[in-house]
This record gives sequence, C-alpha cells and structure tokens, in this order.
Amino acid sequence: MGESIYGLKRTHMCAQLSVADVGKTVTVMGWCNKSRNLGGVIFVTLRDRTGIIQVVFNDTTDPEIFAKAVPIRSEYVLAVVGEVVKRSPEAVNPNLPTGEIEIIAKELRVLSSAETPPIYIEEDSDVNEATRLKYRYLDLRRPDMQRNLILRHRVAKIARDYYDENGFIEIETPMLTKSTPEGARDYLVPSRFIQENSLHCPSHPSFLNSC
Repeated sequence: MGESIYGLKRTHMCAQLSVADVGKTVTVMGWCNKSRNLGGVIFVTLRDRTGIIQVVFNDTTDPEIFAKAVPIRSEYVLAVVGEVVKRSPEAVNPNLPTGEIEIIAKELRVLSSAETPPIYIEEDSDVNEATRLKYRYLDLRRPDMQRNLILRHRVAKIARDYYDENGFIEIETPMLTKSTPEGARDYLVPSRFIQENSLHCPSHPSFLNSC
C-alpha cells in the first residue's frame, strides 16, 4: 500500500524545469526511471510524459527521507518536493533538456512500489510484439509510444477544432458509431430463443434475420 498524495499538488512537469527555476521549491511526480545508490548519495531519475529530471538525496536530506529512498527501484511511483539547484560543471548532462539542473529532495512520498518490470521502459525497445501487447500498460509508458499518443490527440483536436469553428456538430448515436472492439459485442440471438418465439410469431424479426 503506497502513501497518500493528500496535501500535495504538482507544480511542474519534469521536463518543464530549467535553469530559470534554480532556487525554487517544486513538487514533481512520476515514475522512477533509474536509481543509483552510492552510499552517502542516492540519485533518482524521475520520469513523466514530458521527460526526466534528476532527484538527489544526500547528507542534507532528512535521515527518514533518505532511508525511504534506499529501496526505490525502477517504476516506483513517486512524489518529490525539493529545491531546484544547478549541477556542478562536471555533472552536467548535455543529452538531457534538464541536464544542467537537479532537485535536492526535502520530502518524498512513495505512492506505489513496483516489481521488476518484465519489459524495459525505454525508447525503441526490441521486445517482441506479443510481450509488448501482454504488458500493454507498461509498453504505453515508453517515450516513443507516448509521442504517438500525443500526436494522435493533437491531430484529432485540430480536426475537431476546424469542424467546430465551421459550424459542424459532432454526434455519436448507435446507428452511426461502430461496435467497441473486445468490449460491448453485438447481441447474437440464440437458436433456442428463435424457436420459442417463432412458435407464437412466425414473422418475429429475430427469426427472419436468422434465415
């Protein structure tokens, strides 16, 4: 059972932070991408749909918070409150949009723990399709899959906005929409039902449709 999120409100998405936010106290939430415990210092890369940010637990961190960070592993769901600081020149990661900054944790809540994932949550994964579909809820966390979903959303929004601005109305009725795949299925009339009703009404629609 994870900790409650009560009383916390996200102030920034992970990749929204920049050098301009240095000195601010922020609240970020997401999945643990990687955790590195170097003994006196723990580095956690926190990931959400916008990107990742490095969170640091060190000798300035409250001992209880530090102890809570020790067992963190990949895909733990975390909420972190901390101060944005600039990384030392040798620690800058030029491959990350947030590579010049990190968050010194002041508060940590483990919202949900996780077992070792059966697939890697990374871009361009070479995992076979059957495994990806079996663990679809994990596959959709990968950055390339999320970009596809975001692109689809934006295309649909542009189309809807265009039609709305030009006086069209979007409607969905049972006569105009398609059946839901794997969810709500069309009603198939059992033969017993047909026979029972056809004795009383030979022209019963179900009987006629089955011929």
